[in-house]
Amino acid sequence: MGGSSPAHYTPLSKPTPTAVSFFKKSKLYPLAIVTILCSLSYLFGAWHHAGATTDPSLGTTINCFTTSRNTTNAPTTTNAQQQQQLDFATHHTAQDDIAATAAIKEFPPCDVKYSEYTPCEDQERSLKFERDRLIYRERHCPEKKELLKCRIPPPHGYQNPFKWPLSRDLAWYANVPHKELTVEKAVQNWIRFEGDRFRFPGGGTMFPNGADAYIDDIGKLINLKDGSIRTAIDTGCGVASWGAYLLSRNVLTMSFAPRDTHEAQVQFALERGVPALIGVIASKRLPYPSRAFDMAHCSRCLIPWGQYDGAYLMEVDRVLRPGGYWILSGPPINWKKHWRGWERTMDDLNAEQLQIENVTKSLCWKKLVERNDISIWQKPLNHLSCNKLKKSSSFCPAHDPDKAWYTSLETCLTPLPEVFDAGEVAGGEVEKWPRRLRSVPPRISRGSVDGVTPEIFQKDSQLWHKRVAYYKNINNQLGQAGRYRNILDMNAFLGGFAAALVQDPLWVMNIVPVEAKANTLGAIYERGLVGTYQSWCEAMSTYPRTYDLIHADSVFTLYKDRCEMEDIMLEMDRILRPEGGLIIRDDVDVLLKVKRIADALNWDSRIVDHEDGPLEREKLLFAVKLYWTAPASADEI
Repeated sequence: MGGSSPAHYTPLSKPTPTAVSFFKKSKLYPLAIVTILCSLSYLFGAWHHAGATTDPSLGTTINCFTTSRNTTNAPTTTNAQQQQQLDFATHHTAQDDIAATAAIKEFPPCDVKYSEYTPCEDQERSLKFERDRLIYRERHCPEKKELLKCRIPPPHGYQNPFKWPLSRDLAWYANVPHKELTVEKAVQNWIRFEGDRFRFPGGGTMFPNGADAYIDDIGKLINLKDGSIRTAIDTGCGVASWGAYLLSRNVLTMSFAPRDTHEAQVQFALERGVPALIGVIASKRLPYPSRAFDMAHCSRCLIPWGQYDGAYLMEVDRVLRPGGYWILSGPPINWKKHWRGWERTMDDLNAEQLQIENVTKSLCWKKLVERNDISIWQKPLNHLSCNKLKKSSSFCPAHDPDKAWYTSLETCLTPLPEVFDAGEVAGGEVEKWPRRLRSVPPRISRGSVDGVTPEIFQKDSQLWHKRVAYYKNINNQLGQAGRYRNILDMNAFLGGFAAALVQDPLWVMNIVPVEAKANTLGAIYERGLVGTYQSWCEAMSTYPRTYDLIHADSVFTLYKDRCEMEDIMLEMDRILRPEGGLIIRDDVDVLLKVKRIADALNWDSRIVDHEDGPLEREKLLFAVKLYWTAPASADEI
């Protein structure tokens, strides 16, 4: 069950001032003595680490992550590597000795039947809930007593995904062993099975000529090239080919679909290296802030948009940016041509389209165009023109439009921030991409994010450039283009970590915990990044082995006394790929406890100094989840 261990790494240390200048200040004599003793201790410890390589430009010893597996067009194997002894970079308190004598808790592998376990979308549990409005497909998490205390096993034969951009078109069968879609969607060109892998030709139900050609058709109707459209949401995404092909146009798409009879559609999307979550529009708001997306899309997603008093379209309106677009293809669009193939009556389809048209009018949307199989509506820049609605009860009462964690849908129009001119963008106009990333988000410049000023935003951006540079010096694979594709930031704040990595061929799921002091997810979207809300006392709405790298800044301090540290780490282990990396920042005493659990989870981990040196209490834990899989079944032996 075990696998090879990556080579170890040692901490970097910052150069200290020269002795002459240092001792000019007599008050610093005690500090100088402490510094010299710490340096001697560090050098003595570093002398014990065999196999380190020296970087003359940094004047310090560096060991970098390496993995024994690589991604090629053929299956790969794991070669054994020599284990090396780990040691801490600094020793601050007696907690070291306490941790060393504590009993080590074990986390054995789970049964192979849990290899695709998604706790809050468990199919057996979902059957206990209402079928009406697909409520049974929403999040329904296990109680504390039901939580698994074991490690989710990768399927036998699992191997590293193909590197991007090859992964857009290919995935290993062993990683997602489901052929149902290859049969059900065979004529629609979604996915093909070819020996030991799947191929994704880019087809879709409503785009038989491929996603690229379909997006080109959309591009003839609205501008996809000038940077005004950066973030998109794809409801009922299938295997997310629409989002996958938009990436080459610098449009970042949040794709989602329920875990349903198709079984693996979101899992395939993530295996391809495309942002996605398990989700459904049912009775609760989508886990995104208001005014987040420049474009929303549904291609035969089978959502009854006109039903339930238009609640689902009202939710799209909430998350759509002022001036944003909603694109619909499939039933009932162009029903006069397709009604026989859809096996529905003309009257039924005509009534459905009238329902949609009536709801969009109530939202003050403007229908821009209906050409062939595509219809596009545009949300107004503000609500000044909606005078008729203002006189009625159509607007929702005063509430937080960004609240979206287990928040019920409403059949009312989410009011936009007030404006004084008909041409003014409600809430403030965002810059075009890529200027959007570095510009102060309108939510911050207008003072609507508690405790965050434009000055704090600028300092945070500078801080994360410095930190990511430090990360790349310790984990050289983070600096290798293509090594990591799917990255999770568990406590993203303003998205600075993601912004510092934006030039690399990767994407970051920015999480704003619902327990965080400030709700900053709206500002993250205004930067042109994507993310979601999450409580880490519960499991994430994603499959096992979703992410290549997990970043956790002060997560365990945030959740102290809220939920168990080991449960959060078991969830991290569930959603991290074999040989995936982790970077955890926290107080040194917290990290000592994290280290103990990391060892029990069979992570190869090490605590290193803060980027500002050993005197900082905050430390970093770098870790790699070792490669292992479930044993071969009787049929595979």
